[in-house]
Amino acid sequence: MTGAATVAPDARPAPPASRLPSLTGLRWVAALLVFGFHAGTMGIIAEPDHRAVVNWVFTLGLSGVQFFFILSGFVLVWSARPSDSRRAFWRRRIAKIWPSHVALWVLALLVAAWFADPVDRAVAVENLFLLQAWDPRPGAFYSINNVSWSLSCEFFFYLCLPLALPLVRRARPWALWTVVVAVPLLILALWPAQALVPEESRWWFTQIFPPVRSLEFWMGVAAAELMRRGRWRGPGLPVASLVFVAIWVVAAQWVRAELWAALLAVAYILVITAAADADVRGRPSAWRSRPMVWLGEVSFAFYLVHVLVMVTVLRLTGDWGTGFHGWWGLGAVLGFLLVNLALAAVLHRFVETPMMRLLSPRRPARATPPGGGAAAARLRPGESAPAASAVERGSPVPRPRHAEPERRPVYVDPPATAGRPRPRA
Repeated sequence: MTGAATVAPDARPAPPASRLPSLTGLRWVAALLVFGFHAGTMGIIAEPDHRAVVNWVFTLGLSGVQFFFILSGFVLVWSARPSDSRRAFWRRRIAKIWPSHVALWVLALLVAAWFADPVDRAVAVENLFLLQAWDPRPGAFYSINNVSWSLSCEFFFYLCLPLALPLVRRARPWALWTVVVAVPLLILALWPAQALVPEESRWWFTQIFPPVRSLEFWMGVAAAELMRRGRWRGPGLPVASLVFVAIWVVAAQWVRAELWAALLAVAYILVITAAADADVRGRPSAWRSRPMVWLGEVSFAFYLVHVLVMVTVLRLTGDWGTGFHGWWGLGAVLGFLLVNLALAAVLHRFVETPMMRLLSPRRPARATPPGGGAAAARLRPGESAPAASAVERGSPVPRPRHAEPERRPVYVDPPATAGRPRPRA
């Protein structure tokens, strides 16, 4: 969101920040948490002491999906275009997730055919169109490429957001704060509420069911809208990072599992908002480095491939269910990390990126640059606008040049400034 902003009497416009590269870097953290959790639960490491360390570090790693959901809601509201149509928004989101999903869907079916695994055709079709999270049968929501259940939830979020966004924009700050505070409490309430659901469907209800998982998404939505208006109040990135680490360690060591998701929702929203604020204000952020931004860009592809790759290799080598002994276990985990990262880079380069360019609607032409039409007039017929700036490419946002005491900015969309680059969820 850029800041040719409308400013309150006591506020100053934020530095330009069309993109939030720190949030792109944080996407890699979320993907790595999920990878570590699956590496531990798949039994890749046979050595008990080594396995215990990995399991302790990544005990809460499954919450990386929760991180994704909160981050997605935040980024989509921050990057929403005033002149955008619902159809254009939906088309961009489908172009983002569906081609890579289809590629992995086909690959997973080929692997199933190789091992002669039975495949329910109806469930496969359900999975192809990202409807599997609505099916409470255990063989349905984790079907084909089992991590794609979260895409089914995201698809539901994408359908809802353009319908709800006008209400979000008009909501009073107290209503937005109510959402932020209420979500952890509602997550806690799910544990007693699941008694109303048949026992065989309780995992699906609390962990998979899209309306339930949308709570985290709406938390990100409300926080982003508060930050746009300059109404968010939270710690800076160093303090938020320390709070996150403290919550992670305390929860893993001493807190009951029923409380994990609620506590981590608080930790994640603090880190996300602090990282976004660091980008807007031009403050230091380790998550904005070029390696972290690149890792964040391939994190979606990494998430899609990692389980299928690890399970397939373990089955081919005969180590599924037994793992690797000695230091070979940790070596195998590191090897899987690097192989999955390489395959994710290929998927991102040759499927995700080109299909987004092909299927996404074209963006409106850029606004005339400052200085009247002189700059535009220098373009010859057929020439395009200048190349993307460093901010658009994900480089650190520039620091503000003024030296006056810093005041809290109000991030409000300028009227009808279409065509600016936006962060990707």
